[in-house]
Amino acid sequence: MGSARAPEKAKLFIGIFGDASLFPQVQRRLERRFGPVDFASAGLDFSHTEYYRDEFGDHLKRQFFTFRRSVSLERVHTAKVITNRIEARFARRGKRAVNIDPGYLTLAKVALLTTKDFAHRLYLARGIYAEVTLYFKDGTFTPWPWTYPDYRTGEYRELFNAMRHRFRKEAAGS
Repeated sequence: MGSARAPEKAKLFIGIFGDASLFPQVQRRLERRFGPVDFASAGLDFSHTEYYRDEFGDHLKRQFFTFRRSVSLERVHTAKVITNRIEARFARRGKRAVNIDPGYLTLAKVALLTTKDFAHRLYLARGIYAEVTLYFKDGTFTPWPWTYPDYRTGEYRELFNAMRHRFRKEAAGS
């Protein structure tokens, strides 16, 4: 029989898209809640779905951030609760101006946090679920059948591989 032990720490990441002029303000709010950003990606193409077109328009770019402080997996669900509040704060006339998607990375996986249940998602707490979106195999992150199209791209997977590399060095104390 195995014995229970505390879960490993994880690297919080947050992806945002929407009104890019708001990104600096959103970043400042995120830093107030999660600590200093230690990485900000360039704008990545977000054209793999038309799901958000009516709400946000065309030609979207997504930017990812990671934070210096690691997160506890026992409390990681609070990141989605907080980002939902930040989205609501920036809303205009009942519509979101930004979409803020938190998740976490470990050496083994990339998981997204969501309020939507589905067969491949596990309940965490306070109405928040987690979905393992990528898993690490043979030296790279690999998609599952349910992985969103943007997370399947080489560009996104390279980004998460680089995040993993930095997180691994941090965990080793380098």
